[in-house]
Amino acid sequence: MTGSDEDPRVAELRTAVSRLRRELAAHPAEFTDRGIAEDELAVLAAMTNGGHPEIPRLRRSLLLIAGAIGSVSALSRGLSDVRAAVDLFGEPRRGQG
Repeated sequence: MTGSDEDPRVAELRTAVSRLRRELAAHPAEFTDRGIAEDELAVLAAMTNGGHPEIPRLRRSLLLIAGAIGSVSALSRGLSDVRAAVDLFGEPRRGQG
């Protein structure tokens, strides 16, 4: 449930992260970097709970998740959704992060 004053980008990211976390949890195959993907998705989920995610950290987590699960085709849609949600935040301003 979202508040009326919540940034819609945060809500979109929360939804995409939640969906990918469920898909990853249900994925039967173990792979080397699964733990990295799970940890970074947890980081993203925590940032959405705070309401003001740090853009450089969002991008770092996205890169780690993509590297960890990028070759798992069953998770590609969920990964694309998370990437699109992170992209809603745009580029960080120079001097930040």
